[in-house]
Amino acid sequence: MALARMAKAPVVDDKVLAGCLNDFSRALLQADVRFETVRSVQGSIRSAVNLQSLAATGTNRRRAIQQAVEAELRRMLEPGPGGKPSFAPTRGKKPASVVMLIGLQGSGKTTTCVKYADYHCRMGFSPALVCADTFRAGALYQQRQSAAKASIPFYGSYTESDPVKVAVEGVDRFRNNDQAADAEGCECDLVNVDTSGRHGQEAALLEEIRQVAEATRPDLVVLVMDASIGQAAFDQALAFKQSAEVGAVIVTKMDGHAKGGGALSALSACRAQSQCHPSQPVEIVWWYNWAARTVSSDTWIMDASSKSSS
Repeated sequence: MALARMAKAPVVDDKVLAGCLNDFSRALLQADVRFETVRSVQGSIRSAVNLQSLAATGTNRRRAIQQAVEAELRRMLEPGPGGKPSFAPTRGKKPASVVMLIGLQGSGKTTTCVKYADYHCRMGFSPALVCADTFRAGALYQQRQSAAKASIPFYGSYTESDPVKVAVEGVDRFRNNDQAADAEGCECDLVNVDTSGRHGQEAALLEEIRQVAEATRPDLVVLVMDASIGQAAFDQALAFKQSAEVGAVIVTKMDGHAKGGGALSALSACRAQSQCHPSQPVEIVWWYNWAARTVSSDTWIMDASSKSSS
């Protein structure tokens, strides 16, 4: 809408540019993007567009502003230097890659964990699930039923209450393809670990995540967030980032009224804490009901009813 209004202006001057940036910033704020992030984006676009220099060189001002806006949005969503994601699983890899999902209780970790594994199964991988959520009643049963429905190997324990021990046993079982796993006909190359959650960012939860991450040494840590939390996504992502090297963010429940702009705030929080780790850039993953979309230079869309990707 902001660019459309600018396109209708007879002359693009400083007033038109200011109006365009105000409309653009307002749209981001209404989508629950953090104010500090919006202000930074607006400043970057202003510094990239010099109307006087554009007039001197005869450059199309409208096109230059549009390109500056698109470049800034692309920079915000860029998974890392060169547009390469922080982690890309490899089919047939041994030992298997490990992906650990973390987040608050009710954010959709267990369901997302199964969907993540199901997608890779459709892409030719051999995933496995490990339920290390020993806190929530019914978590093990829920994931076991979902794994059975998706025909994905599963590991969990009804008797062990230590999540670290359950996670290590499950990862070792599938990652190393030991005799027990071979007996089940499982030659997995991707292990998805579902962790416990809490109703808030409690110290016990963050410490548990740190211990599980240290014990399992995951290739990728995914932060699962509810889209309805809005601008609180920044503080939540910052808290989890201090416990584990978050490499990706999945936003759930995008089929409701939530705009999901908090994902940008979460990305900002994770990048702010990982500047000293350029080898582990942050990647945003938007999750829409049964569809997933990775927002990067190479975009793909997955639908549960289709095995094709584009």
